[in-house]
Amino acid sequence: MDFFGTILWPIKWVIEAILVGFHWLLSELGMDPAGGLTWVLSIVGLVLLVRAALIPIFVRQIKSQRKMLEVAPQLKKIQDKYRGKKDQFSREAMQRETMALYQKAGTNPLSSCLPLLIQMPIFFSLFSVLNEARNDKAGVGLLTQELADNFGKASLFDVAPLKFSLVDAFNEGNAAVAIIAIAMIVIMTASQFYTQLQIMSKNQTPEMKNSPMYRQQRILLYILPVVFLFSGLAFPIGVMFYWLTSNVWTMVQQALVIRNMPTPGSEAALAREARLAKRNRGRMADDAAAIAEAVEDQAPAKPVTTQRQQPVGKNRAKKQGPKK
Repeated sequence: MDFFGTILWPIKWVIEAILVGFHWLLSELGMDPAGGLTWVLSIVGLVLLVRAALIPIFVRQIKSQRKMLEVAPQLKKIQDKYRGKKDQFSREAMQRETMALYQKAGTNPLSSCLPLLIQMPIFFSLFSVLNEARNDKAGVGLLTQELADNFGKASLFDVAPLKFSLVDAFNEGNAAVAIIAIAMIVIMTASQFYTQLQIMSKNQTPEMKNSPMYRQQRILLYILPVVFLFSGLAFPIGVMFYWLTSNVWTMVQQALVIRNMPTPGSEAALAREARLAKRNRGRMADDAAAIAEAVEDQAPAKPVTTQRQQPVGKNRAKKQGPKK
């Protein structure tokens, strides 16, 4: 086992345990253990479980990004203070002041990259697990030789082997695999592009949009989909389902964050403030109507007025005569 394989060994063991666990559960529920749909749903379950476990780290990333925005003006002051000073003493002083600022704010520039750094070994481990299974090779843990053979022979809808990639489809002349693979690559690329576009168009402040980093991100917005488009050619369909499910999760998760936890000062933040103001006005109107209705219900009823009969004197009664 090489150095890279040694590092990924414990992650692969956990991934195999989760994958085999979902496969066993679906089989117990009556699905075909050798069916491609059973393995696809097992991979989807693996993604959902892994991404759900990463939610606390993602929330921490969002908070760290907020703190980085708060300290950005002070960080710029430090950079301006030592601008043009290239001596060793000035560079060390700038580094000390910068680290002290980060420590005081309780943030770190690397924390925003933490979810990606954690997901990459998981993705490589899953790719390694499925790639070994497609070659009928047992895994490092619970993915036995029997299960590996099972996966290697599994086909989606009995027409698209999960171990085939788009390149394999062209080599084997399998039109079903080619159609499914092309459709998944297009959807994966589109979801990745849409997610990044939402972040850059709605969740960036005007200051951030005028920065050089934003222009670099704008270029990557169009380059990365092309990279994913070509890299997807060599991915087996089983790995594509992991990638697609993960992209959809990211897209939905990012949409919820932009809607409910937008970057202060961004277009999404202004839209959220408008929604909250409209909601508060509606609540105030409902409360006022409820108070008016309660006051009306508690108001005392008006007394019924009857005409008071005046007493009649004896002389007047005689003039009126006896009652008939």
